[in-house]
Amino acid sequence: MVELTGEDRVGFLQGLVSNDVAAAAPGRAVWAALLTPQGKYLADFFVLAEAGRLLLDCERAEAPALVQRLSRFRLRARVALRDASAAFAVHAAWGGAVPEAGAIAAPDPRLAEAGWRILAAAPLPGTAPEAAYDLHRLALGLPAAADLDAEKSVLLEAGFDELAGISWTKGCYMGQELTARTKYRGLLKKRLVPVGVEGELPPRGTAITRAGAELGEMRSGRDGLGLALLRIEALADPAPLSAGMALLRPRIPAWMRLPAREPA
Repeated sequence: MVELTGEDRVGFLQGLVSNDVAAAAPGRAVWAALLTPQGKYLADFFVLAEAGRLLLDCERAEAPALVQRLSRFRLRARVALRDASAAFAVHAAWGGAVPEAGAIAAPDPRLAEAGWRILAAAPLPGTAPEAAYDLHRLALGLPAAADLDAEKSVLLEAGFDELAGISWTKGCYMGQELTARTKYRGLLKKRLVPVGVEGELPPRGTAITRAGAELGEMRSGRDGLGLALLRIEALADPAPLSAGMALLRPRIPAWMRLPAREPA
């Protein structure tokens, strides 16, 4: 968790990340990413707004590096940043569960089925353990930091467009040029795709093949579900893919837009 305070906090973050920070409000989160100037992924997080501060719900292990990266751009902006991970635990709830009144919480802005993001200082009843949430997001095809490569991945590979992680109207931000060019010139060649795994779960980075041709690599997974970075053309063939000793079967979610599915 990263906390931003100071009167310039919204404008400061607005010029750096992929989504419209001004849209964050109590009860409404924004999913956004920080990119390199070349448009490659560095970190992603949910932006939650409270009176006098913004809270960036990020991977706990990524918080110190995120503070360091953002601080490089502070210059004369009236904003203060700190790693607030010790003060908060992040919880998830779905399937009809609703946060208690007064909680720092917001619906997950990516998909309604994803449920709620809830920030609290202690464990909460009715929220899901980490393993259950991992299976939930894998079933929905939602990426985590473990599925992306810092300074290599591009946002459109990971569904940031369909999952409301990019604003195309808010103005300039770091890495915007490559992100827009990839979209409007149709340059995307690979996608992170949910897969069913038959056999032992392949480690991250395992090459994925079909008939001897390498078509991608494994990313995160658990209990027969996973995400794989696959070449888009590989998804037109219904035949299973191989990764180590396992067979993979792509499971394209309804929210995902692929060239072959879009109307001519």
